[in-house]
Parts: sequence; C-alpha cells; structure tokens
Amino acid sequence: AMRRTVSVSPLGSLRDAAPKMRWRKLTAAQDGRAGSRRPPAIVHPMLDLPDADSSLVLLHNPRCSKSRAARALLEERGVAFAERRYLDDPLTLVELYELAARLGRSPREWSRRGEEAWSAANLADDADDDAILRAMAAHPILIERPILVRGRRAVVGRPPERILDLL
Repeated sequence: AMRRTVSVSPLGSLRDAAPKMRWRKLTAAQDGRAGSRRPPAIVHPMLDLPDADSSLVLLHNPRCSKSRAARALLEERGVAFAERRYLDDPLTLVELYELAARLGRSPREWSRRGEEAWSAANLADDADDDAILRAMAAHPILIERPILVRGRRAVVGRPPERILDLL
C-alpha cells in the first residue's frame, strides 16, 4: 500500500489529504431540537474554513445556550450557513492556526480556561499560543463558542449578537 506524505504547517491545507464529505440531514433528536417546529438543519462537516465572503460556517455546540442563541439569530434572519459541530468534527491544528489569524486574537482570548481539559493538558498560566492551539486540537471543548467564520474573517459570539458584525 502506498503512503501519502502530507506537509503540515500553520498556513498549509489538508484538503487533498482528507476524504470528501457529503451533506446529510439530521433527525430532530440529533439536531437537538426534538419537539421543535424548526425545520431540520443541514449539517456539512467542513474540510476547510471558508475562503469566500459568501460562505459562512458556525462552529457550534448544541448543548451551549449561547451557541444555540447565535444559531437562532442566523435562522431568524434567513442567513444560509454551514454548521460544524466542532466537538464531533474537531478542528485540525492547521485549521486552528487559520482560525486564530481570522479572529485576529490570541488563542488565550478565545479559550475556555475553566474547563477540566485545560488542567488535563498541563497548560501553564504563561503557555504560549502554540501550546494552547495544540491543547485545543486535542481537547476541542477548550474552544470558546460559538464562532462564526465568514471568508477570511471570524468572530466569537460572546454575546451571541456579536456574530451579526459579520453579516
């Protein structure tokens, strides 16, 4: 069997090395909206963060009230967006470096330092950005949510209304 070597750098892309994904519809129970009248969401596991301003991706955790509120804001406005459940489909280290650049903020500013995973990752108070991003790749729960990505820009939805800055 042939092995494929992929060079990974903070600015590289894994698109060619990753398998192609398909769109899928979720049931109400999977979508976290059992008993709701909302139509089912179309979830597309993203291989890369979007490059075009016409593409929006919501990094979403359906168990988080702020993330659900951000999703509702987009739906109420009829905004088309892809949803990535980053706990089920974690961001790669390359994607996290790219996300940090798009947010224009230090990873420390959009990490959840109160999570047990922060201690489990043995991150010191003065941990550098690389160590924090590596911990986020290993423990996606450390990523603050929600995050809306539009083209080359991104924003953390805290409060959820901040996502409207990208619309």
